[in-house]
Amino acid sequence: MVSSSSESTAMVANGRVKIWYRFVPREGWPQFDQEGVWATPLGGDLAQVDNVPFFVDGAAEGDIVRFTMDAEGVRWVKDRVEWSGRCTILVLPVRGGPKATAKEVHEVFAPLGIGAEAYSAEFPLVALSVPPDADVRATKALLNRGVEAGWWFYQEACVGDAWCTA
Repeated sequence: MVSSSSESTAMVANGRVKIWYRFVPREGWPQFDQEGVWATPLGGDLAQVDNVPFFVDGAAEGDIVRFTMDAEGVRWVKDRVEWSGRCTILVLPVRGGPKATAKEVHEVFAPLGIGAEAYSAEFPLVALSVPPDADVRATKALLNRGVEAGWWFYQEACVGDAWCTA
């Protein structure tokens, strides 16, 4: 979820809290400079990220982060305490292409055990959450095959050594 500061409220739902990242926008992407994600409080100033970030580099589902709370009660991520081992890959389908919807993109990667979240119907960006035990070579091959076939473009938003060496 992306929002302006005026919409940044300290939200709580089902025991989860909204935490917010500040970041430098990527060139060519929507020019947001903050993103809110759901997280499970772990006590004190720690929380575990519950969904896949769309616009934050170096962040993944399952990460444990430290946050600070401002005067309005908004939780701002200060740093990552522990990486979940998950990779975050952003996939933008080619408009009018054979895999032009977020659902179609997710259906391609689901057999590999990869989760996905869609940004919106108007901007069908898909954030893939690649678990640490996923077949990274097959995932990368599928991503590259999709680029070659004109299905999508992708960016690596959060990857580790296993991804880089595969």
